Amino acid sequence: MAATSPDARAASERRRWPLQLKVGLVIVGGIAVLAALAPWIAPHPWDTVSIRTRFQPPNTVYWLGTDEYGRDVLSRLLMGARLSLAMGVGAMLFAVALGVPLGLAAGYFRGWVDELLMRAADVLMAIPAILLGLLVLALTPPAPWKTALAVGFVYIPLIARVARSVTLGLAGEDFVQAARARAESASYILFQEILPNAWPPLIVEASLRVTYAILLGSALSFLGLGAQPPSSDWGLMIAEAREFIDRAPWIALAPGLAMCLLVIGINLFGDGLRERLDPRLERRPGQGLTP
Repeated sequence: MAATSPDARAASERRRWPLQLKVGLVIVGGIAVLAALAPWIAPHPWDTVSIRTRFQPPNTVYWLGTDEYGRDVLSRLLMGARLSLAMGVGAMLFAVALGVPLGLAAGYFRGWVDELLMRAADVLMAIPAILLGLLVLALTPPAPWKTALAVGFVYIPLIARVARSVTLGLAGEDFVQAARARAESASYILFQEILPNAWPPLIVEASLRVTYAILLGSALSFLGLGAQPPSSDWGLMIAEAREFIDRAPWIALAPGLAMCLLVIGINLFGDGLRERLDPRLERRPGQGLTP
């Protein structure tokens, strides 16, 4: 057996653990840890109102300053990370739970099933995401879990189309034909043969869509149809701070920068995961990705 050169080993290591995947994991993992530990590491109670400490700029006591009610911005930011992450991840789990089976069915059965499901998806995708979310939430009183479901509903067609595309590519493979020759049921072929091989692109797509779900959930909160006061959702924090932006810009700046950092981290993680899981991408020493 030929010995593996150092360059080949280094390229293989970069292929298994791309730099953007490592950086994304550090950013997202760090924010997730801070969110999980928020009740214990927050320097002040996140919902305590104190008129005497209103609009204090960042200082040694309040590291990110205080808002119009004297609440510590850092403590609210840490608690808001839990809500924003839960909303984005929960929305995408809901979208995957419904979109993947629909996409599998459309790609496997084709014919009228494919036409019916994909034309319905096209209609939903033609409606702007923010408008569709508003339509879903307009019928019931706002609540965080309803916002997560509304955001997840928006992304069901996108997940379904990705699942359909992957299924179309796998339906003609030998292992699927062999299952058909054994007279296996359609549900067995879909969930035991096709789905396990379809997960890598679906996981990558879902991880990237979490970014959009968080941004859309924050936008709905900003419009008053998501988290409600005194919640510390990042979108709601920005909405509450907009009338004080000239007097106390740190109130809006902190959640805005935190949201940007989270979005960058998730995008890096998704790109790195795609490079890690997609066998069609190969990294050669000194070169970029080549299909």
